[in-house]
Amino acid sequence: MTRALNDFFAEIGHFAQMFWDVLRWTPRRPWDFGELLNQMVRVGVLSLPVVLLTALFTGAVMALQTYGVLARVNAESFTGSIIALSMVRELAAVLAAPRRAGRCGSAMGAELGTMRVTQQIDALEVLATNPVHYLVVPRVWATTIVLPLLVVLSNVVGIYGGYLVSVVLMGANPVSYIDRSFQFMELADVTSGLIKAAVFGFIIALIGCLKGYRTRGGAKGVGNSTTKAVVAASISVLIVDFFLTKILF
Repeated sequence: MTRALNDFFAEIGHFAQMFWDVLRWTPRRPWDFGELLNQMVRVGVLSLPVVLLTALFTGAVMALQTYGVLARVNAESFTGSIIALSMVRELAAVLAAPRRAGRCGSAMGAELGTMRVTQQIDALEVLATNPVHYLVVPRVWATTIVLPLLVVLSNVVGIYGGYLVSVVLMGANPVSYIDRSFQFMELADVTSGLIKAAVFGFIIALIGCLKGYRTRGGAKGVGNSTTKAVVAASISVLIVDFFLTKILF
């Protein structure tokens, strides 16, 4: 039990140190905008099919679940409101984040872990290049920037998925669905989801890079780091989501 607690607090310390290093090295020159854009493409553009497909069927499933229940009390016109608010406040960000953890967080962990065990990171230090500045900073900020953009697209596609099921399949009034979708939506609802997405992106990339950066033990260590990056990032997102929801609402 004591060893588990020591390991837990050690991980917290490593996370805090990496967090500080990222903030400390971000404003320092040289700024590698080319690598930043490259990471944004890898994290964002290449993830679009999975993210949008997930959002589409999330909205569709929500419509199937809520329309029938609301119809029992003659309130089926509020289906659009429930889907829209659920997507922009919570579901788009929370559903997109674990997939980024599984795809991008694990990739960052594996990439930096391989560089660590093959001594490429050590070579950067010998060349007087800070590894955090060169490797971690572009990945963290690329994910932080891109995830809110993915969430915006997920909101639109999720609401459209609910529209397809409600209007085309269930026979709801299309004008009523669209009107209700935005009737109760406020700017704070949209911004809260975007804030969550940015925080989730920062956490996922930071944990993925941290696990890869601290890899030990050759090929087996790379595999362990990849697994730990996904698990730690997914759990952290859910925990942070609770506190952000408490603060924002």
